[in-house]
Amino acid sequence: MYETEKTGYLEEDFRLFHLKDQIKKEYSYHYHDFHKILIFLSGKVTYHIEGKAYHLKPWDMLLVSRGAIHMPEIDFSVPYDRFILWIRKDIRCQELTSCFQKASDRSFSLIRLNSHLQEQLKDILYELEASLSGQKFGDALLKDALFTQFMVYINRIFLQKEYITDKKSYSADSQVEKLVRYINQNLEKDLSIDQLAGTFFLSRYHMMRKFKEETGYTIHSYITSKRLLLARSLISQGIPVMKASVQSGFRDYTTFVRAYKKQFGGPPTQE
Repeated sequence: MYETEKTGYLEEDFRLFHLKDQIKKEYSYHYHDFHKILIFLSGKVTYHIEGKAYHLKPWDMLLVSRGAIHMPEIDFSVPYDRFILWIRKDIRCQELTSCFQKASDRSFSLIRLNSHLQEQLKDILYELEASLSGQKFGDALLKDALFTQFMVYINRIFLQKEYITDKKSYSADSQVEKLVRYINQNLEKDLSIDQLAGTFFLSRYHMMRKFKEETGYTIHSYITSKRLLLARSLISQGIPVMKASVQSGFRDYTTFVRAYKKQFGGPPTQE
């Protein structure tokens, strides 16, 4: 079973990385406390996000919402070149993160652009990269303006579905896709194996095997991770810890505290 872990940290509103490497490395399923946009430039990569496998082409962009469990599958026979943009969950202009909520709602994360839109975003992205490393007058102001411009375009494109829809761009098992969506929309409810199997008219063992094959983790570990992420979000909003545990679907407080400590490295506390 894959262990789901949080990786990376972010203190500023956003960070941009331009990475190119050919180092053989095994990735495991993980999530972030911040949002992420992957801009794929070149290489051979399949990106797994919440049960879907996206088969990337140059200048494809992926919206990875905070808490979304994901993993890249990389062919290291060729260099892997990409931009990665990290964005705080509590960024000052919350409207700029609307696209991530919509990606979660749609269970779809890919933005594939026509050549005109692609060139527009390329120009902004390279200007943003230059302003982040530049020492010219106004570069600090320019980087914030360019970041805002980039995110406005991303939101317009994604919210209005101005991207290219290509069914060959991703693969997913339809039953697992429905299961993932149902689980995420009903975390506070009974999500036992028997209940899920009954809801989707599947045999328990077929459902469990298929889910593990498609996502890399068991149904139980997936549900627990998602419930813990929801509980932590509720607690950060001021909901009392015990109430947050119930609203996240935990029926036993001791079990909740033990699982919370294991996933986040400390007990649930009001900050």
